Amino acid sequence: MGLEEEIQEIEDEIAETPYNKSTEAHIGRLKSKLAQKKEQLEKQQSGSGGGGGYAVEKHGDATVALVGFPSVGKSTLLNALTNADSETGAYEFTTLDVFPGMLKYNGANIQMLDVPGLIEGAASGRGDGQAVLSVVRTADLVVFMLDVFEIDQYERLHEELYKNQIRLDQEPPRVSIRRKHKDGLSVNSSVDLDLDEGTIKEVLRDQGFVNADVTIGEQVDLDRLIDGVMDNREYIPSIVAVNKADLIEPDYLETVNENLRSHDIDPDEAIFISAEEEKGLDSLKEEIWEALGLIRIYMDKPGRGVDYEEPVILRKGDTVDDVCKEIGGNFDERFRFARVTGPSAKHDEQQVGRDHELADEDVLRIVARK
Repeated sequence: MGLEEEIQEIEDEIAETPYNKSTEAHIGRLKSKLAQKKEQLEKQQSGSGGGGGYAVEKHGDATVALVGFPSVGKSTLLNALTNADSETGAYEFTTLDVFPGMLKYNGANIQMLDVPGLIEGAASGRGDGQAVLSVVRTADLVVFMLDVFEIDQYERLHEELYKNQIRLDQEPPRVSIRRKHKDGLSVNSSVDLDLDEGTIKEVLRDQGFVNADVTIGEQVDLDRLIDGVMDNREYIPSIVAVNKADLIEPDYLETVNENLRSHDIDPDEAIFISAEEEKGLDSLKEEIWEALGLIRIYMDKPGRGVDYEEPVILRKGDTVDDVCKEIGGNFDERFRFARVTGPSAKHDEQQVGRDHELADEDVLRIVARK
């Protein structure tokens, strides 16, 4: 029996087993085994050359993956947002390879990837699906592109990404494991867990942990527990763009909104666009910027003044030390202190150290030793 058949057999048994306290440990073992089998399959496919065709080198300040079914309009959107030239046409599988383009916004270079249209079963390798999903795993943001008349595509796309260990809009589970040489498994938690301790230990043993201290800092179900134990999950934010908005009749708008809500998408947070008519693209750019958490730092350069044209692009939470690393040279070694004017400063020209957390549109001057 091949790995794919074994995976299907385990999935069938999980689906047929009613979940309750008496079956919890058994289902936990099955899900743990399923995660292992899927990881083996992914390594097998990539090792046999099945995942090498879509390797895309990352460029710019961030990478965004446009995800959608064939012919939803991703190529048209990419052409409208960037300098790419992706061949388009009104038929399935138009995009035959990954087309990168560079979106220039707020001084940042944001790499946009139009990946081949996902199809159901992609996580199992159908239609070069594993190769496509591998590209998505390296992205900093996923943009779901949905046809306004086919909102149900969202659930199917979301499921394919989940099956490929992509966790959208989630933080990693607060599960830490420290191996030790003896004394078996010890489970400690800061919350009153719903999962039985025996179930937790069964999952850990199935993953090869015999002697270890396990600390759980949040309420977790079986899936989140396994995610916490495995180290091959990617946690990526996402946004939703609804294409062909120019075709919505006024009396159909509420139906679209209801369809979005049925998939837990707030209509006010979805971005309605028309790639063909190039409408709504400014809102989409702004949402991409916000979702990536990018900030602009304007450098005050000695003798030249403030450079507002080419800011240093960082992420929210980054510090003066991150600027030193970004601009390179020997600033890291020669750093004395910095002066900041802007949202993160208490006053203009505030003197700060390396650990000062910066904010969007701060003006920064680094004072270095000669």
